[in-house]
Amino acid sequence: MPAAPPIVRNIPELRAAVARARAGRQRIALVPTMGALHEGHLSLCRIAAKQAQFVVVSIFVNPAQFAPHEDLATYPRDEAGDVAKLTATGAVQLIYTPAPAVMYPAGFATSVVPMAVAQGLETDFRPHFFAGVATVVTKLFTQVMPDIAVFGEKDYQQLQVIKQVVRDLDLPVGIVGGQTLREADGLALSSRNAYLDAGARATAGKLNLIMRSTADAVAKGRDIAQSVRAGNDELRQAGFDVVEYLEVRDAATLTPVTDRKRPMRILAAVRVGKTRLIDNMPV
Repeated sequence: MPAAPPIVRNIPELRAAVARARAGRQRIALVPTMGALHEGHLSLCRIAAKQAQFVVVSIFVNPAQFAPHEDLATYPRDEAGDVAKLTATGAVQLIYTPAPAVMYPAGFATSVVPMAVAQGLETDFRPHFFAGVATVVTKLFTQVMPDIAVFGEKDYQQLQVIKQVVRDLDLPVGIVGGQTLREADGLALSSRNAYLDAGARATAGKLNLIMRSTADAVAKGRDIAQSVRAGNDELRQAGFDVVEYLEVRDAATLTPVTDRKRPMRILAAVRVGKTRLIDNMPV
């Protein structure tokens, strides 16, 4: 078993560690997470290690991206388990676990509010979400100053928002997307899958199947609106309690499709019981 990476909890220690790595001419990668790590997160660490010599993993459950009625208090947390998993990869050189007071000290009053690709889909149901994400990610970038940062494609709209923030604010970091990892039945790996009981888990496994059949219909030339309506009906019949959205969008802009020759993406958000699931895949 490799030695556990050092853990730092404040910005001066973080910057000192990164500065030592830079002095050794090491390339720096950041993998931002909210903990409750699974194989999807660990795959991002391995991607980072292939492109950089010094990989920093941040673990921070960001209160700014949770609305008052959401699951901030109950979001799964397991720092010891996370550290053990990161250690076993052999891919991580530093773990950064700041407290909320480090990220948002008294008097904090600045937010990064993305528009364009951040509008619609997730923000129709979580209007606060991307300002919270963009703000904390921008802070992580300025704290770590990585050469690259690796994010999972499962949160596809989030990935596009982060790319937009980097472009718009001229941040000197390359953004790398990591492929979504799935269970044997195709359910996308997610920390929130831990909330699912046996019945809800069986229903959840149908999400990716219905999305694939809808995407296949569109790829074969069927009308997008008709395909999406049929997919919504299938999701409800499959037992999902709420279908927030099932949409086919332009893969780059996430606007409604106007040119079917451009890459397309199907994206969905549903609820089964009290658990919210999101997924996406190319068309």
